[in-house]
Amino acid sequence: MRTLGRFPSRRPGYGRRDPMLWAPLVLTAVLGLLAFLTPPQVPFTRLLPAAPALAASLWSVAATLALGVVCLLGVVAYALFTDHDGTFYTAGAIAAVTLAAAYASHLRLQREDTLAEVRAVADTTQRVLLRPVPRRIGCLEIETLYVAAAPQARVGGDFYAVVDTAYGVRLIIGDVRGKGLDAVGVASAVLGSFREAAYDAPDLGGLARRLDTTVGRYEATVPGPDSPELFATAVLAEIPARGTHARILSCGHPPVLLTHDGRVRSLTPRTSSPPINLATLLGGAYHVEEVPFAAGDQLLLYTDGVTETRDGDGEFFPLAVWAGERTSVPPRPLLDHLYRALLRHGGGKLDDDIAVLAVRTTPPTTPRATPEAGVAAPGG
Repeated sequence: MRTLGRFPSRRPGYGRRDPMLWAPLVLTAVLGLLAFLTPPQVPFTRLLPAAPALAASLWSVAATLALGVVCLLGVVAYALFTDHDGTFYTAGAIAAVTLAAAYASHLRLQREDTLAEVRAVADTTQRVLLRPVPRRIGCLEIETLYVAAAPQARVGGDFYAVVDTAYGVRLIIGDVRGKGLDAVGVASAVLGSFREAAYDAPDLGGLARRLDTTVGRYEATVPGPDSPELFATAVLAEIPARGTHARILSCGHPPVLLTHDGRVRSLTPRTSSPPINLATLLGGAYHVEEVPFAAGDQLLLYTDGVTETRDGDGEFFPLAVWAGERTSVPPRPLLDHLYRALLRHGGGKLDDDIAVLAVRTTPPTTPRATPEAGVAAPGG
């Protein structure tokens, strides 16, 4: 699974060589050198309180206090060396700023600890919701990409799951309406129901109805009369272990891209199906369609965060065209290229959560011949 960046350590900046950590020392050295090389009438020493103030944003409390003491002693020595009485006022300013900086450093470290704990909870939530997907099931090669748009987020309203059942490999990818905890709650309900029902639902239509019921029950537990309508768009797919076709059910979701015979086509459903939890409101049944899916073919399932990524001119990302130029790229490199392409297209930032599943069928491995019963193997 791919996320936007790796999880930071508990204390950012520690345990690695960050050049910015040297900034307070460099500033102290530069100001001290300028003070000794210029006449006393040019009061560079008055700028020294900036050094412990800068250290508060980068260093620990003890290190900030230590730098303040160094600056204070340096100013006192400078005053004795130059016999310049005004420097003692600077010493008082350094002492006051150092104490304030030490307290600011203490508050910063407390907030970093709190943020680390929140991130740990979000990391655990992500592992529970978006469990690692097997990279290979039978003849299927499966890769995933997940990017939360919020800089500090780990999970959002996009979701996916893959299970291996007696009916074949079943997949789901979807996008919950809205953001925040409500979206995460709906995603959790959908994924929990999918992982349970996918093993015994006789077909994708029945599976979608189970999910619809689950979200409806979940919505009934959401407090408040002004709660928004909770629903999710999703694509369900079923790939039998033996066969040359796949079954697709799109519940109001962006169409799947199929790479077949070296060409990419968008699997726009002939008959629309309602999003999950809107079947009662909108009416209509769930329609499953069958598409060819032979050795070498590839399915690309994605959420609308991919196709709705805009460039500086407001143009959407042309996913179908982009994929059509990479029909021979395997799933993992394809998703890595897609992530970089989306960042370039979006000017280095993404405004929506993104989830992508790439599934490729490979030729079955020919088993090695074994001796028949009662016939000795060569050399046996």
